[in-house]
Amino acid sequence: MADSSITLRGVNKSFGSTHAVRKLDLDVPRGSLCGFLGPNGAGKTTTIRMIMSIIYPDSGSIEVLGGNALKSKDRIGYLPEERGLYRKMRVGEFLQYLTKLKGVRRRDLSTYIQQWLERIDLPDVYRKKCEELSKGMQQKVQFLAAILHEPELLILDEPFSGLDPVNTRLLNQLIRELQGQGTTIIFSTHVLHQAELICDRIFLINKGAKILDATLQEIRQRFDPRTIVAEPVDGEVLSDRIAGVQAVRRLPHSAAFELELERSADPQVIMQHVLSQRPMRSVELRRLSLDEVFIQVVQDDVGSGAAKLAREELSHV
Repeated sequence: MADSSITLRGVNKSFGSTHAVRKLDLDVPRGSLCGFLGPNGAGKTTTIRMIMSIIYPDSGSIEVLGGNALKSKDRIGYLPEERGLYRKMRVGEFLQYLTKLKGVRRRDLSTYIQQWLERIDLPDVYRKKCEELSKGMQQKVQFLAAILHEPELLILDEPFSGLDPVNTRLLNQLIRELQGQGTTIIFSTHVLHQAELICDRIFLINKGAKILDATLQEIRQRFDPRTIVAEPVDGEVLSDRIAGVQAVRRLPHSAAFELELERSADPQVIMQHVLSQRPMRSVELRRLSLDEVFIQVVQDDVGSGAAKLAREELSHV
């Protein structure tokens, strides 16, 4: 598709008896920030490697930036799941080398790289050897290697793995900035709540098959939990005799209550009614998390056996 940076049609990939990717269709709109999500072993990395032309599908077609990744390599930034630096090289030399491989010819390249190192809170590592850096520092250096040539398409495989909360937030900010500049970004993760924070589109797979492909707004509309969470100031029990409310439950280890609405009820009307009855510390319409959406979608796949697998895998996330 002309308005897509990545297009997959009917893609299959097997390794021996393991069918890793099954009849996969995918469109990543230009300029979008797409979360490619699923539990460990779902087929995410296999799909990314096929998109990058590192391996090839058994059947189906893949189009990247109007051709394939090999022809468009200088327009693509890629952070693979398997991290790897030239350990004996100094950080500045390493970044200059990889940036030049991508066709960048700047007289101020060393200054440009130093400015980026300062942006990721590594101002003093330019002359250090890569092996002298901590794991988190090495990961940020590899992130820079993926973006210094200002790619049109950026593919990140588990970019937050091993990062502390401060550096995770920093990368989140940089990813948002890059998208704001027009970069198409697809990143893979099994930690669904991270994607929920920054993505505008979600692509969920399980056991190599697509189970959800929609914008975050569409997902929230489709999986409206019809639930209000209310916390009275006095901590007293809320009445379950509210028109439009079919059940009231106290949340564990909390002074708040969960009000399950009838399908025909108007959430705004009920929230106003609850506020009028007594002083409230908070009243809000609850949203399902992506973890909960994933479980619900898999459970709807009757007879697939995937629901049990999803519970087991997500319990380890």
